[in-house]
Amino acid sequence: MKRRDALKNIGLAAGFAAITPSIFSMLQSCTSTTETWVPSYLTSEEKTVVTNLVDIIIPKTATTPAASEVNVPQFIDNYILEVLEVKDQEITRTAFKKLISILKPDTDANLDEVTTEQYKSLLDKHMFLSNEKDPEREANPEVLTMTTSELLNQLKWMTIYGYKNSEEVGENILAYDPIPTAYYCGDLQELTGGKSYSL
Repeated sequence: MKRRDALKNIGLAAGFAAITPSIFSMLQSCTSTTETWVPSYLTSEEKTVVTNLVDIIIPKTATTPAASEVNVPQFIDNYILEVLEVKDQEITRTAFKKLISILKPDTDANLDEVTTEQYKSLLDKHMFLSNEKDPEREANPEVLTMTTSELLNQLKWMTIYGYKNSEEVGENILAYDPIPTAYYCGDLQELTGGKSYSL
């Protein structure tokens, strides 16, 4: 059971604590466009998968940018490289290989030809909520690997975290207060028009 708990916590340790200066700097350093960005940790195939998945998790709307437009894939790449320990990076890499093999069972196939519908189907079939049984984990409860569902849930968490804490979203979409020490008491609708605070 300890191994399972350890896997659930891979990469999430810093997420539930206050944002540290190093994570802030990691978010601010993600400035290159997705097309010109060269990942530090992710392979080119993993970059393609992450970019497509983050835009399904947080798509572009009439009023908000897509996750890739605020450099969430770059944040995920930096987060895995700079926050995860080497052994956890290796576990993540193995999980990515498994995920890619699901998306393209034929190793000679081109990952760029995988459609948005195929990515959505992947999420529907392989991402389980915490209260649902993960068949991969049920089959190997004590093995220290990351299941496809665990990887997808980790990517979802990093996508939301990176998106909400990006400069564009934090300052222009969420309610932004440059002096976060002020204390407000009242109805959120009256204070911010229903928007959450960015900090």
